[in-house]
Amino acid sequence: MIEKHTNSLSLRFFQNLLKYREICHFVSTRSGGFSNPPYDSLNLGFHVGDNLETVLKNRERLAVELEVPLSNFTTARQIHGGNVKIITEDSRGKGAFNYDTAISETDAMVTDTLNICLMVLQADCVPILFFDPKKRIIGVVHAGWRGTVQLVAQNTVRVLKRKFNCLTDDILVGIGPSIGPCCYLVGQETILQIEKAFDNKREYINNSLGGKGYFNLWEANKMQLVQMGISERNIEIAKVCTRCNHTNFFSYRHQRGETGRFGAGIMLRI
Repeated sequence: MIEKHTNSLSLRFFQNLLKYREICHFVSTRSGGFSNPPYDSLNLGFHVGDNLETVLKNRERLAVELEVPLSNFTTARQIHGGNVKIITEDSRGKGAFNYDTAISETDAMVTDTLNICLMVLQADCVPILFFDPKKRIIGVVHAGWRGTVQLVAQNTVRVLKRKFNCLTDDILVGIGPSIGPCCYLVGQETILQIEKAFDNKREYINNSLGGKGYFNLWEANKMQLVQMGISERNIEIAKVCTRCNHTNFFSYRHQRGETGRFGAGIMLRI
């Protein structure tokens, strides 16, 4: 993943996706916006308690920097689940200007429609971008621990294969900044659900002690994709911990719940 500075924003991009001119993609940071603390400054979430007009200004700034009209953005009301929605032309702009119109009850979206920018929001959860350059299909996923144990990444690949006839050899993936295995301490109840989801394996739990351990969201989601047939060489992992890098990215854990959201998005544009 590389960093690029536009006129007013610092954005991140996956190297394995940048070479494809037919898509636009990004991961935003928390800098360059208008929001006041604790949402400072480029908060993109309408639902976190920030001033709604300020959030809209932040989204408009991002849209201008990407040269994508805000009316082309589509977002979701994320529920930390495993649902995947196929986005069509009639969903263009859903959630772009307010939270109420966002795509309901989903944490993953896919589309083959041009000029719809699919965007997920997070503040420690994992953003995952998908692109099949042969079938010209894109997707986004928001995967916290709950979405990860509900196999939202695998569910997304299944939709790409069944509904769009994508071949796993062709699918490229970017796993973005999130809380890392260095910081994501979880308790026994969460560990039990992780073990159940992954056949009682503890390979994604590090330094287990006193009923707690550090969950590796990056590896758990990567291995879901590999198990579906996606080659590791097609998967780029940012390996940026949002809690360690809380000055650059919003972190729910670091801010103890009261914070903004950064975005990750992708769009077919040709």
